[in-house]
Amino acid sequence: MAPRPLAPAPNVPLLAVAGAVAVANLYFPQPLLAAVARGLEVPERTAGLIAPAAQFGYALGILLLVPPADTARLRRLTSVLLALTSAALLVAAAAPGIVTLALATLALSTTTVLPQILTPVAAALADPGRRGRVVGLVGLGLTLGSTLSRTVSGAVTDATGTWRTAYVVAAVATAALLCVLPRRLPERLGPPGERGAGAYARLLAGLPRLLAAHRELRISALLGACVFAAFSVFWAVLAFHLASPPLGYGPGAAGLFGVLTLPAALLSAAAGPLTDRCGATAVSAGGLGCAGLGLAVAGLLPYSPVALVVGANLLVVGVGSCQMANQARIFGIGRAVAARVNTVFMLATFGGGAAGSLAGTWLYAAYGWRAALLAAGACVAVGGLVPAVVRARRRSRLASPSSHERLGGIRPRTPQGET
Repeated sequence: MAPRPLAPAPNVPLLAVAGAVAVANLYFPQPLLAAVARGLEVPERTAGLIAPAAQFGYALGILLLVPPADTARLRRLTSVLLALTSAALLVAAAAPGIVTLALATLALSTTTVLPQILTPVAAALADPGRRGRVVGLVGLGLTLGSTLSRTVSGAVTDATGTWRTAYVVAAVATAALLCVLPRRLPERLGPPGERGAGAYARLLAGLPRLLAAHRELRISALLGACVFAAFSVFWAVLAFHLASPPLGYGPGAAGLFGVLTLPAALLSAAAGPLTDRCGATAVSAGGLGCAGLGLAVAGLLPYSPVALVVGANLLVVGVGSCQMANQARIFGIGRAVAARVNTVFMLATFGGGAAGSLAGTWLYAAYGWRAALLAAGACVAVGGLVPAVVRARRRSRLASPSSHERLGGIRPRTPQGET
């Protein structure tokens, strides 16, 4: 059965703004972790568990809630997710202890998966020659949301004297999307699917087959996991590093890095058009180089605010470029499976991010800033092998003669009945 035509394209800038607000819920707590540790009277290592809880919750939500978007009623699904996220943010704001806060973080990050629904919608509605540009615009919104949310939450915490206010602000912003976004979405991304628990189980069971069937998806998933693990290590431990001697900065200074990395966030939007022109492999390789250089600068000059800002900018532009190139690559697989291939990719990406946050927090507490950044650099190095191997195999295929040429132009005989 052929898919029904899509509704008229929604406003892509609106999708970018909505994605920014939603994804901010994952990142705004990061500069608050030192304040949370003081406010709830727990060790920094314990407060640091909030970051991996957000990443694990987001990966869980991507697995369970994004695949049905290929066939579900998008407006209803969007409304439910926004309402649940707003409620969980309010629970987090009122959390009496670290356990409640961690559980609320896990819940709100599970339901704040809207960006991973909006990105396939925008890509499916785009012309193939403009897919990278459209993904880049929505990706820019996500990068700005993840970056500036740290600034806003740090400033709000400094102004009010409590980290809880930042959660209330996030709840209000998320609830405001309910009034605007659902009505601007198409009713469905594709034809209605089967209903019931069995159909849902089959939908999830088909995800590994997508990974096995598409080399583009395997490449993007591995790259995404590596680069986002490095990104998460850096941001999970930055607030602790800035708060420790000799720097001694508070949440506002940690959040200020959101504004200071704004140039990198804007620059990373160029990765979308570059992917259309140069290909995803070349853009991914350049992004990995930027990320690795940024980690090196921040690790070699750990107490220089200028070096930390430069390193953070290089890391943001590198990770943002890789992300956009990877998603442009996978959305070329087809509209009918857009949400599901994005599920596999983002599950790998945020699984890597959760592991990075957890490992970074532990390494920082045990061995310090440089040890954490060394682990992040190792993740980038592993990711760097992927485009290198892809290019090497491509050159090998182009350079090696075919079996037809090796036989001097004579085709080998094929047994009857074989093709």
